[in-house]
Amino acid sequence: MAILTLRGHDFEVDEDGFLEDPSIWNEEIAACFADTEDLPELTEDHWKVINYLHNYYAQFGIAPMIRKLCKETGFDLKYIYKLFPSGPAKGACKIAGLPKPTGCV
Repeated sequence: MAILTLRGHDFEVDEDGFLEDPSIWNEEIAACFADTEDLPELTEDHWKVINYLHNYYAQFGIAPMIRKLCKETGFDLKYIYKLFPSGPAKGACKIAGLPKPTGCV
């Protein structure tokens, strides 16, 4: 386990930089982790994806399949990659406080 310091806060992260304890996640932490993805500003569309991922994980304990993410947010995959250039698994899930997905987000 490693410690990542962002905006003066220390976070326990795994070897890929994902938050070790998703239960501590909040919007301030999301903004901190957005810095690691070179996203200086999170728009309403970013938050729609982030909140959907976080809430889905809180309910089901896994990240949703990409098809479901696109359907529920109304965004196509190309647009999600525009919002999160490193992708929905690496970028969006990391910012949403999820552990690194093992499936097909």
